[in-house]
Parts: sequence; C-alpha cells; structure tokens
Amino acid sequence: MKISSIADSINPLTLKDNINLDNKKDSTFSNMLNDAVSEVNKEQMQGYKAMDEIASGKVTNLQHAVQQIEEAELSMKLGLEVKNKALNAYKEVMRMQI
Repeated sequence: MKISSIADSINPLTLKDNINLDNKKDSTFSNMLNDAVSEVNKEQMQGYKAMDEIASGKVTNLQHAVQQIEEAELSMKLGLEVKNKALNAYKEVMRMQI
C-alpha cells in the first residue's frame, strides 16, 4: 500500500484545492462541512455494503472489502476527532474573558 494514497485520503484539501476554493464564491464553511459529512457518509455506506457482501458470501475480493470497511472506520474516527476538537475550541473561546 502506498503512503501517498493514505495521505491523499486523509488530507483532501491540498494547495491546489485551496486555490480553487478562493475562486469559488459559494465556498463557505458550512458548504465545506456538509461536503466532509457527505464524504464520511459515503464511506460508511460503502463499508456497510462491503459487510453485507461478506456476510452473504457475494464478495469476490475479500481484501478490497476489508479495506473498504477499514476506510469507513477511519473516516468516522477522523470525523469524530475533528468534531471533538471543534467543540473544545468553541468551549475555550466561550471561556475567554473580554
């Protein structure tokens, strides 16, 4: 497995994407957040599909199915950690004295 493929899937925003984001008028934080949640949901659905194929015996490539399940798990963990960090940052800002 290539390291670059893992890094590309974990860090979807590259310098090229940031340049493209500057050119878009409708790229707001809420749109970026919705896109990220949609991507996690897509990964989860692929993972569930792979689990169903394994359980029913319809899987042709077991390694690919297990890889999809692991990617779904990692994307969910990453999403949860980002949520936790954002909530902690919000709480920290709310504790600041003006």
